[in-house]
Amino acid sequence: MKRTVKSQTSAEASAGVSRRASDRQSQFAGDPLFNRSAEKAFAILGSFSAERRTLNLAEIAAAVGMTKSSAQRCTHTLERLGYLKRETRGGRWVLAPRVLGIAHAYFASHPLIENATTHLIDLNQACGESVNLSEPDASDMVFIARFPSHKRFFIHMPIGRRLPMYCTASGRAYLSALPQAETRRILRASTLRSLTPHTITDPTRILKLIAAARKIGYAWSDQECYRGDLSIAAAVLGDDGRPVAAINISGPTSRWTLDDLRAKLSPLLLETARAVSGGESRLRH
Repeated sequence: MKRTVKSQTSAEASAGVSRRASDRQSQFAGDPLFNRSAEKAFAILGSFSAERRTLNLAEIAAAVGMTKSSAQRCTHTLERLGYLKRETRGGRWVLAPRVLGIAHAYFASHPLIENATTHLIDLNQACGESVNLSEPDASDMVFIARFPSHKRFFIHMPIGRRLPMYCTASGRAYLSALPQAETRRILRASTLRSLTPHTITDPTRILKLIAAARKIGYAWSDQECYRGDLSIAAAVLGDDGRPVAAINISGPTSRWTLDDLRAKLSPLLLETARAVSGGESRLRH
C-alpha cells in the first residue's frame, strides 16, 4: 500500500497520467491483437479532467506518452470525428459534447441503473438527502446514478466522478463484501493519500473499518473526501453473492452528526440495498 499525505496538484495529476500511460504500455506488451492507435485515442480523451479542462498539444503528448507529431495526428482525427474541439481563444483543446454519447449509451443500457432507479428515488425522498449509486473500476468507485438532496448542499458530484475506495463509504462497503484476500489486494494497489484533514490513510485502520462494515452490513466515512460531507453506504450484490456496486446516502455536517446519520438512515439504506441486489438478472429474464 502506498501512502502519501499531500493533496494531488495539477503537476502530480499530469505525472500520474504519464505513469499510467507507461503502465499501459507494459501491461499490453506482447498482445498481438492490441491496437495502439485505438489506445492512444482513448488515452487522449482520458487525459482531460476537471483539473485539466484544456490542454495544448505538448501537454497532451506528455500526458499520453507520445510524440507531438503523433499527438497532432490523433487530436486532428478526434476533432474531425467531433470528440475534441478548440477553444475560440488560445486554441487549446477541450472535450466536445459528442463524448457524452459514449457515456449515454452506457447508462441507457445498464440493467443495474434501470432496476435501481425507482428504489433510489424512493430512498432519496424518504431520507431527504443525496443518494448515489456507484460501481467499482480498479481501486475507485465511479458514480453512475445520483439523486441530490432538495436541501441546500454545496458539493458538486457529477455522474462519472471517480473516488478512491479506501476513503469512501461506498468503496469500503464494496470492499467489505469481497473475500478478504481481494480486499487486501485492492488496498495494496491503492495510493493512500489525504484528500482532507480527516482522511484515514493508515492501512490497519482502514481494514478495521472494512471489518466493521462487514459485520453490520454498511460502511461510513466522516469528511474523508470532502469537508462537511458525511456518508453511509451498503453494497449491492449480484446473483452470485459478490458485490457489483454500492448505494450511499450523503449528508452535510450542518444537518447531521455521523452517529445520527447512521442511527436514523442506515435501516433505509440497508432495505434499499437488499431491494436492488440481484436486480440485473430479474431484468435479463
